[in-house]
Amino acid sequence: MYEKIGIKAETEQLINKTEKEIKPIFEEIEEIAQYNSLKVINAFQKYRLSELHFTSTTGYGYDDIGRECVENIFAEVLGGQDALVRTQIVSGTHALTIALFALLRPNNTILSIAGKPYDTLDTVIGIRENVSSLKSFGVKYEQIDLKGSNFDTEKIIERVSKKDIKVIHIQRSRGYALRETISIEQLKNIIQEIRKINNEAIIMIDNCYCEFVEKDTPLEIGADIIVGSLIKNLGGGIATNGGYIVGKKELVELAGERLTSPGQGKEVGPTNGANKMFLQGLYFAPSVVASSLKTAILASAVLEKMGYKVSPRFNSHRSDIVQTIEFGNPDDMIKYCKGIQFGSAINAHCAPEPSDMPGYSDKIIMASGSFTQGSSIELSCDGPIRPPYIAFMQGGLTYEYGRIGVMRAIQEMKFGK
Repeated sequence: MYEKIGIKAETEQLINKTEKEIKPIFEEIEEIAQYNSLKVINAFQKYRLSELHFTSTTGYGYDDIGRECVENIFAEVLGGQDALVRTQIVSGTHALTIALFALLRPNNTILSIAGKPYDTLDTVIGIRENVSSLKSFGVKYEQIDLKGSNFDTEKIIERVSKKDIKVIHIQRSRGYALRETISIEQLKNIIQEIRKINNEAIIMIDNCYCEFVEKDTPLEIGADIIVGSLIKNLGGGIATNGGYIVGKKELVELAGERLTSPGQGKEVGPTNGANKMFLQGLYFAPSVVASSLKTAILASAVLEKMGYKVSPRFNSHRSDIVQTIEFGNPDDMIKYCKGIQFGSAINAHCAPEPSDMPGYSDKIIMASGSFTQGSSIELSCDGPIRPPYIAFMQGGLTYEYGRIGVMRAIQEMKFGK
């Protein structure tokens, strides 16, 4: 059967041998998945989820009991007081934008303490000029870079002690940077240090790619508000769009008024049949995230054997689903991404090529044979075509399909078709 999809015996043997070596690591992933599944089922039962909550509203979306139940469940699972979970949020960047514009006012300052955020936030913040940016509304931006992959605690404490910072922004995942993901333990430590001297600043976490990778959530260890996309981890491959903002009630209410309008806020917004999709996606999410992690661990172990620099290493602690592979040259990077595409269910007959993409300054190659456009929880691999030529792989709805994708990518890069 492998030969029918272009995978030779040499590749199969390499994968099988590596897989036997990493099996014990998979048991740890499965234990976390079980813990997070308990969180989900507890929330479903606490809010007495019934089929009536799958009903749909249109137009203004007044009195949508299903929407209320969805948001109660998401708040419970993520450790928040309230939640905004909507189809009207089109991406993680959109969710972040809503939250930032909701929380910040002219002359306020946002401080990013994990270095520069994702490229797509450059125009939101005003790092790159845009007439609709926060900067254009008089919001100031500062950043403190990480020291290696750790917070620069001394600089952070010195800066936040002045108490003129409105929002402290922390992006956990690496984006297209070379650093490691911020773990829950690192996050807990820096939040505790900040709170010793400043209880006023709002600590906001970009939690994209990190949900259900560890047992605790940022809200459970002291953050005020977290933001993410539902075509990543929490959507479980079921949600076809949407995003979430979860945290303290008063902050979520501000986000609701930014999403809709002041005075209406969370009370409007039709669900258009999305309630079941959101809840079913959340139900599957712990297992899907585990599959993504297993796929990443397999890729990490195999590619390290082949001489490539990977992060995280197969046996390292993980805090998100992203696996980076440093190829050192554009040819291997492009071949690997093409192989991921060739091993996919959708558009496997297409070969991705580097191209310009909105929000990015470099050409991007993006392999994603996904059922939902841009769904990062489905197997994908992408990256900017710039030295040292690093690809960012994530996802895998099931380990079995993720395994096939990695095999096809190895085949394309190492042995040819």
